[in-house]
Formats: sequence, structure tokens, C-alpha cells
Amino acid sequence: MLIAATSAVGAVGVGFALVPFIAAMNPSAKARAAGAPVEADISKLEPGALLRVKWRGKPVWVVSRTPEMLAALPTLDGKLADPKSEVPQQPENCQNPTRSIKPQFWVGVGICTHLGCAPMYRPDVAPEDLGPEWKGGFFCPCHGSSFDLAGRVYKSVPAPTNLVIPQHTYLSDTKILIGADKGAA
Repeated sequence: MLIAATSAVGAVGVGFALVPFIAAMNPSAKARAAGAPVEADISKLEPGALLRVKWRGKPVWVVSRTPEMLAALPTLDGKLADPKSEVPQQPENCQNPTRSIKPQFWVGVGICTHLGCAPMYRPDVAPEDLGPEWKGGFFCPCHGSSFDLAGRVYKSVPAPTNLVIPQHTYLSDTKILIGADKGAA
């Protein structure tokens, strides 16, 4: 009886002693929040405008594309390195010509795939500094990489691949959840 009682008390004591060590192995609240999905409100995003959202310490862009912007996308296929997005950098539901769930909205990570610079959003058509064939997109000033309005990389630029598309889903017509698709996207 004495051995059984001592063993039981000892087991409880070991359990209490192990709890802090096991709890210390869990990520902190700050670390959990850094990887948590982020909600973006697109209700006030005007056609042609860009919304910046921070997710996992990275800039994520939401672009509201106009019908003219969408019409220009197929005309660029011959100038792009990966026009069909065959390199897997996007969720399966975004592996299409617009690289998006809803064609009018493009969601992408705003980091150049060359050396991690931040490209500039250049929606203007045929600006003087980018040439008469520019139909809008993203231009990286660090080394001259160019991407179209679907985040697809042009040929003969330093960036090797298209811009990354994060997992995301539409919670409603005006809310996007970036970082999770909840199987609904």
C-alpha cells in the first residue's frame, strides 16, 4: 500500500514538473500570430487600385483589375516566361490565365522572385520609361524584372519565376482571408 501511494504521488509530481517544459516547446503567441491568416477588406477598393496587406511579415497585394486590364492579359502570353503558370507558385484554384479565384481581383505576394526586392505597381499603359508595349503590371526597380497584372514574369529579365500567390479564400464579396483557404476556395 505504501509503495502504491508513493508511486502515485511521485507520478503526479513528475507530471507537474514536466508541464512547464512541454509548454515551453509550443510557439509563443507572437509566433502564432505571425503565421495566422489575415483578413482584408476590399469593399472600398476601386477598379485599377492596389491594396497592401501585411501577412507573415510580407507585403501581400490585392489588385482590383478593370475589364481592360483583364483583356490585355492574353495578349502578353508570347512575351512571358511562364504564361500558363506551370511552375507551382500558386494554389491549384489559381492556376488559370488570370492566376486568381475571381478574375477581377488578383492576390499576390509583393516580393520579386529574383532577390526579394519590392516591385512597384505600374498600372499605366505605355509609359515613357517602360516602353510602348507595356500594358500595366509590376516593375522591380532593383534589377529590372517585369511582371504583368497576373504576376507572371516576362522573358529575359532577372526574376526566374512568377510572383507567388498565397492561399486565400473569399469570406464574402468584400472580405478576403489571406493565408488559409478553408477548403472553400
